[in-house]
Amino acid sequence: MDTLTVTQILDSNLADWRRLAQALHARFATGDFMAGLAFVTAVGAAAEEANHHPDVTLTYPYVDLKLISHDASGITQRDVDLARKISDIARQQGIESQPAALAEIEFALDTANAAGAGPFWAALLTGSADNVDGDDVQDGNGRVPLLWFQHTDAHETPRQRIHLDVWVPHDLAEQRISAAVAAGGRVVDDSEAPSFVVLADPEGNRACVCTCLDRG
Repeated sequence: MDTLTVTQILDSNLADWRRLAQALHARFATGDFMAGLAFVTAVGAAAEEANHHPDVTLTYPYVDLKLISHDASGITQRDVDLARKISDIARQQGIESQPAALAEIEFALDTANAAGAGPFWAALLTGSADNVDGDDVQDGNGRVPLLWFQHTDAHETPRQRIHLDVWVPHDLAEQRISAAVAAGGRVVDDSEAPSFVVLADPEGNRACVCTCLDRG
């Protein structure tokens, strides 16, 4: 099955869902554990019927869901279809979504030697030096954020080598950036907006606010 472009995903009008780094994400405010359990049970039945299964996190006040077609390495129509079905279930059970609560963190390491650094970071973060996929260190158990390697020329001058990528819903990026600036930060580079904007804290430590927009 073909993966969908960002435009195709946005045109699907999934009001409860947002594409972050790689997948569709949603949070549903269930209010208590038993309501969440009933919701997850219904979602599980829909997933079994579709033969396509989301990642689910059940907590006391909310349920987080993530949809991606791993066999296609991206979001496909079956993810969109199941997202709609899950939203229907939420509405039937009187459960509201909270897209403004969504965020995803990735770490980026600036390096001229990704092949050398990769096994170390994979072993440190995941327990196995084999968990390197291209320029990414991935934890198959989902316990730690993704680490990716940003290629650069070798250099001796001390500089920040690790920064955070903070993925937020595309329609909330300006709000998040404004909040960070109001809290003492500054915009370093917005030339790649709306794809990402580089911010710095008062001491110069940098992070990128990232969205799914304007990406290949």
